[in-house]
Amino acid sequence: MPQHSALKPAALAVGGLALTGAACVAYATGYEVRAFALRHAVVPVLPVGRAPLRVLHLSDLHLVPSQRAKREWVRGLADLEPDLVVTTGDNLAHLDAVPAVLDTYGELLHRPGVFVLGSNDYWAPEPRNWAAYLWRKSAPDDVQGTRLPTDDLVRGLSEAGWLDLDNARGRLRVGDVDLEFVGVDDPHLRYDRYEDVAGPAAADADLTVGVTHAPYRRTLDAMTSDGAGLLIAGHTHGGQVCVPGYGALVTNCDLPREQVKGLSRWSAGGHDAWLHVSAGLGTSPYSPFRFACRPEATLLELVPVR
Repeated sequence: MPQHSALKPAALAVGGLALTGAACVAYATGYEVRAFALRHAVVPVLPVGRAPLRVLHLSDLHLVPSQRAKREWVRGLADLEPDLVVTTGDNLAHLDAVPAVLDTYGELLHRPGVFVLGSNDYWAPEPRNWAAYLWRKSAPDDVQGTRLPTDDLVRGLSEAGWLDLDNARGRLRVGDVDLEFVGVDDPHLRYDRYEDVAGPAAADADLTVGVTHAPYRRTLDAMTSDGAGLLIAGHTHGGQVCVPGYGALVTNCDLPREQVKGLSRWSAGGHDAWLHVSAGLGTSPYSPFRFACRPEATLLELVPVR
């Protein structure tokens, strides 16, 4: 009889843990993964006297055409009437997703915009052991899988007037602000060739913006050292699974964990820059959950330095 009494509390504890775990999984897969949030951040980075700019940062859409809630939410962001749209890659999660992505961006394609690609704009998602991200900080050397229609995506965004910044530089005048951009193709796949676009920030530009999908240190350091005042990236999903009171477990790159999402500062080569990393809007179809890390888009308000 005493043995049975001793087993009962243990059984109750195990049962309680199982119920808690099931509730967390249900919340992560059934609610939070669709609980889209619009973030705001003020970035004092423009010269004195310039009018503020409203920049909409979108990342990691990972779109499957059937994801109606996500598509409608993103399409509705056009009501914000941003001055500029920046997308930092991983738009696709399905072979037939390009038309759906372009339709989802909708009226935003009529705004000035720039973009770079991520690994999931090249290669279709496949079933993986997602727990491997707990210890892996870089992409595998042998990228294999089904090739996505990358050229169709690039063509669609470019024909809308958005600048392709994959290993490229570009200029846009938005309002009364002269913006220079420097971008790289996805560092996570080692497609980046910063040496092709390296060089000091243009002296006649009001602001040089560095754009990358994955915020690896080598990329952020190079852009900052060359004088970029603002760096914009995605890729991390904000950790995707976070522990309340602790934060992200991983960044899926060599970015410090405390900078996995949001606005922070980055220093390199005697220069300082603002860094914004988006937690993104989606997940792989094979890991459709988020915990304590809602999917997001961010409206960055660029204002003059005080």
